[in-house]
Amino acid sequence: MNKEPIWTKAFTSLFITNFAVFIVFYGLVTTLPLYAIGLLGRTDEEAGLLMTIFLLSAIIVRPFTGKILDVTGKRKMLWIGLVFYLVCTILYYFVQPFGALLVLRFVQGIGFSIITTAAISIAADDVPIARRGAGIGYFNMSQNLAIVLGPMIALYIIQSYSFDMLFFVMSIIMLVGVLTSAMAPTGNVPEKSAVKSKLKLGDLFEKGAMPVALLGSVIAFSYASVLSYLSIYAEEKGLLVFASSFFLVYAVVMLLTRPLTGKAFDEKGPGYVIIPGLLFFILGLVLLAFMNSAWMFLLAGGVVGFGYGALVPSLQTLTVQSTTHERSGYATATFFTFFDIGIATGSYALGLVAVYYGYQNVYLLAGGLLFIVLVGYVFFERKGKKESTVIME
Repeated sequence: MNKEPIWTKAFTSLFITNFAVFIVFYGLVTTLPLYAIGLLGRTDEEAGLLMTIFLLSAIIVRPFTGKILDVTGKRKMLWIGLVFYLVCTILYYFVQPFGALLVLRFVQGIGFSIITTAAISIAADDVPIARRGAGIGYFNMSQNLAIVLGPMIALYIIQSYSFDMLFFVMSIIMLVGVLTSAMAPTGNVPEKSAVKSKLKLGDLFEKGAMPVALLGSVIAFSYASVLSYLSIYAEEKGLLVFASSFFLVYAVVMLLTRPLTGKAFDEKGPGYVIIPGLLFFILGLVLLAFMNSAWMFLLAGGVVGFGYGALVPSLQTLTVQSTTHERSGYATATFFTFFDIGIATGSYALGLVAVYYGYQNVYLLAGGLLFIVLVGYVFFERKGKKESTVIME
């Protein structure tokens, strides 16, 4: 029996668009702190604001995007978000005052929030229902590949050429993403009579997803140490030339182990994935804190890649399982809202730790916070198993 195809022209175009968006995202996240400190003469704390302000706008907008997509249309909002994102990417070439740069980051965060919510929603509508799990898995590979190529391209350009060249190349990549979006599918369009424009609290947050979303927020807080400060820390250690290789090892390990962790989650339960994921993530952060050589730096990349790659998909699955099928979109939005909050607060708070106590303590603090999460998770999981046993007896 022939399977319905996933890689249609429309799906491929949407994949390329999402890939371009995340290449620009990860490329700028990795290099803008270096730009702020090296060229604009700002502090490490101020450099952290570049990530925080970006995510702040995403946090403000994201809870409303599900409702906006229903009312306005998914593809139309995708195009609006892409235009915002492209214009902002071009403006990096012209904007130098730090205050104006923060405003630019805030506006680009709005576009990013709209794009990421619309793109995954359209992809879910486009793939065959019987192959939706595989289709969404393939679509998420666009982000996984960008985790590698974004930092690699950006770091190579600033080391070999200049930041002006970086902003030019990022703009070209984003232009390609915008052009390919012309072939993107429309996604399911609800009848206007079925769409209620009145906004309720339930349209912003899904109550059943809150526990998992809060756990994800803490993990994101610690992950901000890698996302926002790795390049600065590597430069301080004289290992900046290996930073792109760090992300390569990180992504390869994450991609190779995801099928195994997904199978373990389905067959043995979330604890068999989340507990090892936390342990590896903690170990990777400790390795970063004490790294003094290239091999240790790259080893940390692989360990962090396994830990983070096991945790986030597991938490996303738990999020969807926490509610009904009809409310899964709202549950996902709730999870990502709190995840963005974790990264935003982590980027700023850990920047303060870096200023006053150094980057080694940034990674030790991030690892210590995850250790507390690990202890709490093990406690509540065992408590839940005991309660289940008592009920069965």
